[in-house]
Amino acid sequence: MGTSALNREIEDFELLPIDDKEYAFSVLTKRLIEAKREAIAKRAKEAMANLKKGAVQRGTMKDLMKDLEGD
Repeated sequence: MGTSALNREIEDFELLPIDDKEYAFSVLTKRLIEAKREAIAKRAKEAMANLKKGAVQRGTMKDLMKDLEGD
């Protein structure tokens, strides 16, 4: 959605009665929360797959700092 389309949506929102604004806000908030959950779950699956493939490094903070200093 382009900026102008979003601006039109916001302008239309401003025309709604307060009850409809509250309902729309509630629906959008829930959808945003769900989208964030899905993104976290996807990232967790990717991380677990990388761990199983051995594509990640493990160690202590000291190990990490030593590795970073070596770059």
